[in-house]
Amino acid sequence: MARRAYVKVIARHDEQGKVRPLEVEWEDGRRFEVDKLLDVRRAAALKAGGQGMRYTVRILGKETYLFEDEGRWFVEAKE
Repeated sequence: MARRAYVKVIARHDEQGKVRPLEVEWEDGRRFEVDKLLDVRRAAALKAGGQGMRYTVRILGKETYLFEDEGRWFVEAKE
C-alpha cells in the first residue's frame, strides 16, 4: 500500500474559485513545474486512502495524481 506524502504546492486561484497547481515541492526539497493540468475531479486516493480533489497533472512528461484535501496537498508515494 502507498502512503500519503504531503507536498508544498504553488497554485493560482482565479476569481471563480478554480485552483490550478503550478509547481510542486517534494519532501526532499526538489521542485517541479506542472507542465499541464489534465483533469480535476472529486475522487478517492485509492492507494493511500482518503479523498479530496484529484488533479491529474503532467510533470516532466509523466502523468501523476496530485490531491488536495482541506487545504493540504499530497501525492501517493511508495512505502
